[in-house]
Amino acid sequence: MKKIITYGTFDVLHYGHINLLRRAKELGDYLIVAISTDEFNAIKNKKSYYSYEERKLILEAIKYVDEIIPETNWEQKVTDVQKYEIDTFVMGDDWKGKFDFLKDYCEVIYLPRTEGVSSTKTKSEKLKV
Repeated sequence: MKKIITYGTFDVLHYGHINLLRRAKELGDYLIVAISTDEFNAIKNKKSYYSYEERKLILEAIKYVDEIIPETNWEQKVTDVQKYEIDTFVMGDDWKGKFDFLKDYCEVIYLPRTEGVSSTKTKSEKLKV
């Protein structure tokens, strides 16, 4: 079984997130998603619209996601890759090169982001009726 892992906040879920999760799942048999906890977001000076538990509940309903784990710090990625016996680490290409240190432990793939959508954009724009 080929295991894939990805990380993120996954706040204000949109079709770009779904595209990323679908493409990540297509790379293997089992997809683990590490979601930033509220405490970790605070360290990153980020505030999510939804709490960790709410974001986890939303992602659990997505058919591409097999397991969810908490992301509590930047350094846990190597440990997670080893603990969960990960074959491939996947992130959006806006992070290109930032996680190449994981190539000593698994394959690293940066997927193109979905054009025209982002959580920041979604949160900052008002619904136009």
